[in-house]
Amino acid sequence: MSYKSFIGFAFLIFVISSCKSEYKFILNTPKSVQSNQELTISISEKGNKPIDSVQFSIGGKKIKSNNLSATLNVTDYKLGKHTITAIIFYENKTKKETKPVYIMADSAPEIYTYKIINTFPHDKGAYTQGLEFYNGFLYEGTGRKGQSSIRKVELKTGKIVQQKDLNETYFGEGITILNDKIYQLTWQSGIGFVYNLTTFEKQQEFKYTKSREGWGLTNNGEQLIKTDGTERIWFLNKETLIEESYIEAYTNKQKVEKLNELEYINGKIYANRWQLNSILIINPKTGKIEGVANLNSLKDLISKEQILDESDDVLNGIAFDKEKNRLFVTGKHWNKLYEIELIKK
Repeated sequence: MSYKSFIGFAFLIFVISSCKSEYKFILNTPKSVQSNQELTISISEKGNKPIDSVQFSIGGKKIKSNNLSATLNVTDYKLGKHTITAIIFYENKTKKETKPVYIMADSAPEIYTYKIINTFPHDKGAYTQGLEFYNGFLYEGTGRKGQSSIRKVELKTGKIVQQKDLNETYFGEGITILNDKIYQLTWQSGIGFVYNLTTFEKQQEFKYTKSREGWGLTNNGEQLIKTDGTERIWFLNKETLIEESYIEAYTNKQKVEKLNELEYINGKIYANRWQLNSILIINPKTGKIEGVANLNSLKDLISKEQILDESDDVLNGIAFDKEKNRLFVTGKHWNKLYEIELIKK
């Protein structure tokens, strides 16, 4: 055998040997699973090569496995995207494989209709971004650069009794009231403001860096709750105003994005969805969309009285009177504010 032939033969043996020893792992998991189902995951090797053991985890939390597979009850997990990780042990080596899995709601949302209880005047010049009812008055945050403000408004007359305008560089967004303070977001500036409830004097500024933008805002008495235009709903520490956690809004089939104005009502998050004239009822622990109210006909009613920009002058504004159990809604540039009752179909 010539020297060149020997080298070629040796190289071929090396390649074959390398191919035989190369492991290709497959992490088997479904793309999605409903929260009332069990999630089954496993690891395999493409060429059926031996695996010593594997450690599975979800979001950094270890899962008890049975040899090379595991089954997990996901009932108590938040909905949305989770990362499955497998640490594989073989031939005195380790390798990590990851794969996303989406946890969906266990059932479809309940469908609601509505009836109008009362109708009140509303400033059609208000580009409504946030709405809240507190101590007998409506508090409203408006948007657009050069037009953004916070307002105190009489419910029955629609009269503005107090107003503070934002600097024209800011596009105002959602508001909420907690502990005698008004909190207001801005859209793309990454900054929020805190005002004295009585005087409207600015007391503080805060930044939000984890969420994408500022859209809707409410509170549950312990945390501020905000949207950023995606499917995520963020929870902020009421003292530090730092974003500490989030949920993702999902039905049993898909995520729901463009969550906008918010109101916390009887333990649930009520949310407008940008441009869709609807109210979603969301579980604040899991992100499950438990109900959907279609209010398109309410916009149609307004359209009979005034000309609306179909893509912009949409339903946006939810307020709740806890003492009298009244639900109020309005829209951007709408000349009416409605007290409505949601009715489950």
